[in-house]
Amino acid sequence: MIVVSKLSKEKFAVNPDLIQRIDSSPDTILTLVDGTKYIVRESMAQVIDLIDAHRVMIISRSQNFDQPQDPGTSGRLSLIHTED
Repeated sequence: MIVVSKLSKEKFAVNPDLIQRIDSSPDTILTLVDGTKYIVRESMAQVIDLIDAHRVMIISRSQNFDQPQDPGTSGRLSLIHTED
């Protein structure tokens, strides 16, 4: 989730995977895949930076999972590298 601010300065979190588009005219408007629109205080560039940082964090966390010796025996979530 990313945290953004309404025009009233109230903060709220939104799932960046549900953002379909970001408009800036002049207010920044987040449009979700279900058509819901939010006007936020952050600029388009700031929202994009928040989304980028969120995705970097997700990828970084995924790299910290233990690698199983035998993927079929692991009870934990882990990355399985294929031979390419």
